[in-house]
Amino acid sequence: MPKRFTLTEAERLLSRVEPLLRSAIDLKSDLEQAQGELMEYRERVALMGGVNLDRGRVSAVRTRSETAACHLRAAIEQVQDLGCVIKDLDTGLVDFPTLLRGDEVYLCWRLGEAGIGFWHGVDEGFRGRKPVDRDFLDNHRGD
Repeated sequence: MPKRFTLTEAERLLSRVEPLLRSAIDLKSDLEQAQGELMEYRERVALMGGVNLDRGRVSAVRTRSETAACHLRAAIEQVQDLGCVIKDLDTGLVDFPTLLRGDEVYLCWRLGEAGIGFWHGVDEGFRGRKPVDRDFLDNHRGD
């Protein structure tokens, strides 16, 4: 059974989720940069039928890519182990499962937001976000 959060529990967790998410975003950027460099090397070799490459440089970039990928996986797993669902790493979008009138919904938070002010149904996604209002507060439970 997935972890479910009250609004208070989810907001308390933001202080742990935010640095992990920021780290994951930075690591994703590092990984993409290293993979781009590796692709450039491959394209040069393919176009030139074999070219003298600085093998040490290629090896260093490959190691950087592997290290970033490993650390990125670890950061994502840490967020998931807390019970959160990363919906979009590029925008820093994270959902926290909860119950509203007995149905599972998500408390929705995006990096840069001061707190959790929105929720949406499991099939609605970010575009279906609704404000956490009095009706929500009166009818939601985390367990």
